[in-house]
Amino acid sequence: MIYCVICLTEVTPVFNWTYFLSKEPNFYLCDGCKQKLVPITGECCTICNRPLIDLDAAFIYDGICHDCKRWEENPKWKGVLIQNYSLFLYNDFLKEVIARFKYRGDYLMAGAFSIYIPKKLFHDKVAIPIPLSEVRLYERGFNQTEAILHVAGIPSTNCLTRIHSEKQSKKTRAARLEADTVFAVENNEQIISQDVILVDDIYTTGATLHNAALAIKEAGAKSVVSFTIAR
Repeated sequence: MIYCVICLTEVTPVFNWTYFLSKEPNFYLCDGCKQKLVPITGECCTICNRPLIDLDAAFIYDGICHDCKRWEENPKWKGVLIQNYSLFLYNDFLKEVIARFKYRGDYLMAGAFSIYIPKKLFHDKVAIPIPLSEVRLYERGFNQTEAILHVAGIPSTNCLTRIHSEKQSKKTRAARLEADTVFAVENNEQIISQDVILVDDIYTTGATLHNAALAIKEAGAKSVVSFTIAR
């Protein structure tokens, strides 16, 4: 029997040539869970991929949301993170799924997300997962972002390290813009003059990814974009 990796409902797979010839592990979602994952569609901020439909027009500037406008107005952050790509809206269902994945150590959950990753996005880019602090890694047992990339068969490099673990989303917007260095790069030979794609689970305020992108750029990367499961 085969079960949905999220809710454990029994799933009947479609047996075709793709199924029989695939060398990758197969992960399945039931129709109910698939329907609860809401893809990001429509007009979005051209930088952070935030849907603009529910944002007041006064906070949209030539296709850019007000948060990204603030980042780009600051010389320290301008052009650091070129663009973010996200798969799904961070609704209540996905919030619960990601919490289970992160805090309950359910490694198989990586399969639920890996099957949706657009692998073409990673072509000719160095993929770098956002690292956990030593404390968080000990608590969770593994880095969930690394797990998703591994299950998806996407090579990655762990040249990024955390200097401190203060949660960026708890800071005020002004504090995030003026934040001290959060990340450091080790063995930058892997990223010099390379296009880099940072990978994380959620894009919330953008502070974590901007700080990581800044460290990567200062270490010699040609360009930095990011990819997250949720937005």
